[in-house]
Amino acid sequence: MDKQVAIYNVVAAIPVGKVCSYGEVAKRAGLPGYARYVGHTMKTLPQQSTIPWYRVLNAQGKIAFEQGSENFERQRQALASEGVLVINGKVNMAKYMWRL
Repeated sequence: MDKQVAIYNVVAAIPVGKVCSYGEVAKRAGLPGYARYVGHTMKTLPQQSTIPWYRVLNAQGKIAFEQGSENFERQRQALASEGVLVINGKVNMAKYMWRL
């Protein structure tokens, strides 16, 4: 299976109201150590994609975009609309992490 397709499948499976780290997405896609590649894949999603890219955060639970930027606000608002609380650009991973 194509690496990008494997990543898309994992991200598409993240439930509403849950989040996952880039590294965890990579692991679940069978690509351990490819966290940066996951980030690149999310960054280059086609404009019309319905993949919930905003549910993927860094390992500390932080939104990767610069705080206050348009993309940061888009991600924060998308998470908030699903009930995921973002405080100072960070999500409580213990509470919101998608666990299998």
